[in-house]
Amino acid sequence: MGRTVWDVLAAGGGLMALDTARAAELLATAWPEAATAGPQASAGDPARYTRERGLAVMPVRGLLTPNSALLERYLGWATYRGITEACADLAADAAVSAVVVEFDTPGGYTLGIEDAVTALRDLAAVKPVHALAAPLAASAGYWLASQARELVMTPGAAVGSIGVAVTAAANVAPGAASGVQLFDFTSRHARAKWPDPATEDGKAEIRRGLDCTEARFHAAVAEGRGIAPEDLAARLSVSDDPEDGGAVFEPAEAMARGLADRIETRAAFYARLRAAHAPAPRKAMARGARALAAAARAQARL
Repeated sequence: MGRTVWDVLAAGGGLMALDTARAAELLATAWPEAATAGPQASAGDPARYTRERGLAVMPVRGLLTPNSALLERYLGWATYRGITEACADLAADAAVSAVVVEFDTPGGYTLGIEDAVTALRDLAAVKPVHALAAPLAASAGYWLASQARELVMTPGAAVGSIGVAVTAAANVAPGAASGVQLFDFTSRHARAKWPDPATEDGKAEIRRGLDCTEARFHAAVAEGRGIAPEDLAARLSVSDDPEDGGAVFEPAEAMARGLADRIETRAAFYARLRAAHAPAPRKAMARGARALAAAARAQARL
């Protein structure tokens, strides 16, 4: 049995902003081993966005990594470098008047995300950027989506899972293969994101790193969504305790918490934006019709 995506990514370690429950199917995806087998296995360069007249659409799908060209090319999953480069291209393209970023992602790594967040924020400063959660913009995905001028959710979509987590290992029986114990940690305001199995003071240093990353995550969401930073943790909590954040929310509740702007079907969303930014070109008048119109105008002047 070949390796899975999780087998490879977990070996690299690192902080994750990931909704693991909704990422299970993606994590179990077979790693594209054939991609490294030789020239018989190939794929074209990934299309990072498409353009229909003045409206560009950039999909953000899959498990998000800093720069896994393999996953981007063979599975179509977005990378932070790809998002950053696409934003620069879209900002410079005079033919693009507005951008849709369509999300279907449970999140991913925190490493590299802040460059992509900045790129989206800079793009939104010069052109309308509309985020569409269809059906999921969770954790690192929401970190990105929160920077858009408008965040729309399709019916039944989910956003949130705001927080970071890491899995750490410790040898509880040195020298024994079965003596490795795994510990899951979440950042301070993401207790609902993963269950916290331990609270010993010795794990405080791991949480310190998590909390530093969470603070930047919260700051970006607060700025992007126009929420006072001191109010954000309470808005994200599933109880009266501001540490019970990290959950995901369906459209109505996400809107009530200020995390989204409207509920709209995917078809209605694109119809609205195409009408505003990519209207159909007017059909040229047929030659005969132009001649008749010219004759009518000439007759009217007699």
